[in-house]
Amino acid sequence: MKLMLEGFPSERQREFFLSRARHTAYGGARGGGKSWAMRRKFILLALRYPGLNLLLLRRMLPELRENHLIPMQRELYGFAVYNSAERVFRFPNGSRIKLGYCDTLQDVYQYQGQEYAVIGLEEATHFTEEQMRFLTTCNRTTRKDFSPRMYYTCNPGNVGHAWVKRLFIDRLYAENENPDDYLFIPARIYDNKVLLEADPNYIRQLEALPEELRRAHLDGDWDVHAGQYFREFSRDRHVIEPFEIPSWWRRFRSMDWGYNDPCCVLWHAVDGENRVYTYRELYVRETRAGEVASMVLELSRGESISYTVASPDMWQKRGAVLSGAGGFEGETLAELFTSSGLSLTPADNSRVPGWNRVRDFLAVAPDGRPNWLCFSDCRNLIRQLPALQFDQHNREDAADGDDHAPEALRYALMSRPHAGKQPIIRKAKAYDPLSLPEPRTSGWL
Repeated sequence: MKLMLEGFPSERQREFFLSRARHTAYGGARGGGKSWAMRRKFILLALRYPGLNLLLLRRMLPELRENHLIPMQRELYGFAVYNSAERVFRFPNGSRIKLGYCDTLQDVYQYQGQEYAVIGLEEATHFTEEQMRFLTTCNRTTRKDFSPRMYYTCNPGNVGHAWVKRLFIDRLYAENENPDDYLFIPARIYDNKVLLEADPNYIRQLEALPEELRRAHLDGDWDVHAGQYFREFSRDRHVIEPFEIPSWWRRFRSMDWGYNDPCCVLWHAVDGENRVYTYRELYVRETRAGEVASMVLELSRGESISYTVASPDMWQKRGAVLSGAGGFEGETLAELFTSSGLSLTPADNSRVPGWNRVRDFLAVAPDGRPNWLCFSDCRNLIRQLPALQFDQHNREDAADGDDHAPEALRYALMSRPHAGKQPIIRKAKAYDPLSLPEPRTSGWL
């Protein structure tokens, strides 16, 4: 079959072809040959398994036509029959590939009750998480020789950026999600030799983009996206592997309290150059104040912690019982923590100055390293900080949302001197007997 002989897959595309994971995502940078790989994957599966039912989706109909319908009509001419009314390619062995789109959020419900052994989301970040979740209910089969699978191609950004990044990049899963079901295969333009030979200027166009767009489109950096509040954040620059903190470094903690919302506690250390390292994270939900205090104290065992800053609203008398904190009516949350052995200090919770302080610490110091670094196991902080969006009503502020770890970081850095400000070290004067003041006669003898 000629269409299967045209072109040879790259190593990354070969990985995509061979994957049998429940959910496989292929992508990252632009120009990685993702659409070609998705079409070939679907055609290979349709040929390999007689009677297989497949659904290939794009968000918009024009994109579906240009990226898949027209190329597949050309490639499958004389071999598979295309039904334009149903947008279905039917193969001689009974397999069928249906092409669809979800222009509006409700369009996904047209597939309710339908059954597809394979579903592909082309440009998956254009789909909402709700759309993706609904489509998983259609991804099923009674066949014994084939397990249901979903395939995704994607670039950073757009409405689905957060859920794709969570599942495939950060690998943070809910209780009902199995990490073994998810596989991410990175794609970059350098893998696409055919495109590089046919259009060598394309890579120059990507290299000429502004930094944040270049990082997303050329490097496939998932920490960059439209509307991002902290574009200074870079996983390569700011995230480091854990190491043993020297005992003489000053250590402190910061907390963003929540009961129904998550409660985040961060541990920080300051080196001799005023560089701050966030080295530990506690992230819990629906956990009472006394239990959180016990966890924090246990995790801090053997460490000398100078202080713990927390949001000033923890000193408000708002009825601890009703808030789920686990105390008595009229007690403040701060008092509950103190009675559990963990003393707190009110943080400076100024929002815009606080976010500017975070921005200062994200900046690179004269020695070429950022003023703030984070251990790689602080997963929620690393996930949430680059995901913060601009507030639509105040461009100087960050929008509320999934920001509990960044809030705790803001409290921490507001308790420190400005980034890059070196500690003042006063040298002792040399002893000079002649410089001593004249002794007073009264009271000396």
